[in-house]
Amino acid sequence: MGPVSGRGRRDHPQQKTGWKMSDSDDMVFIDDERQPVEEPDEARPWLVLVADDDDGVHEVTRFALGTMSILGRPLALLHARSGAEALVVLRQQPDIAVILLDVVMESDDAGLQLVDAIRSDQSLANTRIILRTGQPGHAPETETISRYDINDYKTKAELSESRLFASLTMAIRSYDQLQRLDAHRRGLEMIVTASNQLNAKPGVRAFAEGLITQIAALVGVSADGLVCACAEKPGQTTDGCEYQVIAAAGQFAPLIHHRLSEIDDKRIAFALREALTSRASHVDRLSATLFFAKADDEGFAAYIASAQPIPPIDQKLLEVFCSNIALCAKNVDLVAELRRDAFVDRQLGMPNRNALIVELNRRAQVAPYGDGVLAIVDVDQFATINDILGQHYGDLVLKATAARLRERFVHPALVARLAGDAFAIVGQRAELNPESIGNCFAGPFALMGIQQPLSVSAGVVYLNGGFRPGAEYLADAYLALKRAKASGLAQIVTYTADLASEVRSRARLLDDLRRAFEGERLFLVYQPQIDLGSNRVVGVEALLRWRLADGTMIPPATFIPIAEQSGLIIDLGRWLLREAMQALHRLRAAAAPELRMAVNVSAMELRRPDFADGVLRTLSEAGIPANALEIEITESLAVGTGETSIQSLATLRAGGTTVAIDDFGTGYSSLAYLERLPADRLKIDRSLVDALQHGDRAARIPRTIIALGRELGLRVVAEGVEHQSVATAASLLGCHEAQGYHFARPMPEAELVAWLATRQPVAG
Repeated sequence: MGPVSGRGRRDHPQQKTGWKMSDSDDMVFIDDERQPVEEPDEARPWLVLVADDDDGVHEVTRFALGTMSILGRPLALLHARSGAEALVVLRQQPDIAVILLDVVMESDDAGLQLVDAIRSDQSLANTRIILRTGQPGHAPETETISRYDINDYKTKAELSESRLFASLTMAIRSYDQLQRLDAHRRGLEMIVTASNQLNAKPGVRAFAEGLITQIAALVGVSADGLVCACAEKPGQTTDGCEYQVIAAAGQFAPLIHHRLSEIDDKRIAFALREALTSRASHVDRLSATLFFAKADDEGFAAYIASAQPIPPIDQKLLEVFCSNIALCAKNVDLVAELRRDAFVDRQLGMPNRNALIVELNRRAQVAPYGDGVLAIVDVDQFATINDILGQHYGDLVLKATAARLRERFVHPALVARLAGDAFAIVGQRAELNPESIGNCFAGPFALMGIQQPLSVSAGVVYLNGGFRPGAEYLADAYLALKRAKASGLAQIVTYTADLASEVRSRARLLDDLRRAFEGERLFLVYQPQIDLGSNRVVGVEALLRWRLADGTMIPPATFIPIAEQSGLIIDLGRWLLREAMQALHRLRAAAAPELRMAVNVSAMELRRPDFADGVLRTLSEAGIPANALEIEITESLAVGTGETSIQSLATLRAGGTTVAIDDFGTGYSSLAYLERLPADRLKIDRSLVDALQHGDRAARIPRTIIALGRELGLRVVAEGVEHQSVATAASLLGCHEAQGYHFARPMPEAELVAWLATRQPVAG
């Protein structure tokens, strides 16, 4: 770099204005008589680079500009004697306002090459260029001047002192405007960034610490000169200790949690107290005290001290900063609450699903192939507990479950609530395993004077699958939990690849079932039901079948549960009832005027409030009397039937439709429930009917069921009868009806018509 030269004249005007911001977020300028405020930039000279290979030009320029002042600031000259040397100076001293550049130096185009280099460097975009030449023939074209953003072009003969002053004034004014625009842009970008970052701060203390960082960056000072203080709520204060330092940095760091009166620098303490009590901000020459209202009776005050005068542009940026951050300050509690809600279960005050996902993702990063474990536990029969003992008792069960899990699986394990009565635990395999989960619920819970035993079902997955998202591990654990709950109470299932393969197979099967249903590839077959006393046909049961394109039959026990779990059973059930009633209409017209049709109904269908209306509408459309339809429900469904379902069955039964309880003897029936259930028939499961041919001891259970049915006034039907001996035994024990391969296999409608023609007339 060449030598710096120049001496300047400068004035010292006293500026007596600062600005004030009230807690209404409006900024007003106020007089400040306490100390004079100087224009902070006036001591800094404008840097002007003279690039010329003629030493005489440097001397003349130094003489002409040595005492010159432009826009209240002196000039300082830098010197270079070639284009290459000038480029080095520019890159070492990027805040050069103007370059007085000779077009011809070490080469005829050295000046224009330097211009091209300057305009290619974004950091030099604001530097103004005045071209000079002693050879008029080397003047640049007008297009070149425009393309390279050249401020002026003069021959050296034209540049008198007055003309040079005029050219420099225009160039420096342009440079100053560009610099101010850049400063505003950068400041506004910083304010937007600060607003976003402060909005994300979790809580008052983090917000206050963030203020220190953001204000320091905005004004360009060290963060060790900042202190934040918070006004406590009225009624919580005593004389002399109403304010407390809640965040500090650098030399003030030891003052955190101290009272404001304990700050040694009384000037700073006074400024903070004044801002907090007046709820207003104040900026003067070498410091700023900013107030941020948090609520009607609360707020923050931040003090910033600067070794250099705070320029007017920074004062303006502070004004804008306060206006923007005021809303952040008022929302700090709301933001903290929203953050808590995002990661904490409000009811139980423990981590929620989002917090669990964050922890799983963290573990996947730290130990992707470690011995971590995720378990999802679900309280068995919680819905029943809630229904019978009430929601308040159910809430106590949830709280007690959460407490016991957290007592057993302590940090670094994490216990989270997922939803309802489902909890998740993340820990290490040595502490978190099926045995430890079972032991956790070995003892009863003391709730409202009741020793309440609880069991849980659980799905477990090992966190050793590499860099997998936490949501994927959670999905695997849910699959294992689903299998556990389907297996009974207090079951714990560990996720395996085979389980995943089975789930994928079920998903493919469901997709195929949807396609088959939409493509009308499902069909019905009908199995006759026989009166054991008269050997006449009294009805048929409609059974759903699915045959693949290659002729393979998919068993109903395989696809019906999938249809129920997916909800497809609703549409299937409507279609089945409609098809069955239309077939019954044809059968009654062709061969069996008194024929009854039994149709199986799922729990999901029966729980729908419009179920009875839908059945009656279908009967009407098919022209079938209500007493020609029998609704079959399974024993487990019958026991779990709610009031809505009971009302639907009662409505249908009142119109003449009969109700049968299917597969009786395989579930866990409640006799009280059977007595209040609107039913007409009890169908004994085939596994019990087979026992009738194995002697008196084996026949005790079916004999008891038949007696129970007759005692309840129900007609009893034996299912799965395959031998005459079984039919005879069932009849002797008092069974009314039967169906099975001994009488007829399920058959399509056309075969059924032919078969009915060979039988005795259908009993009414």
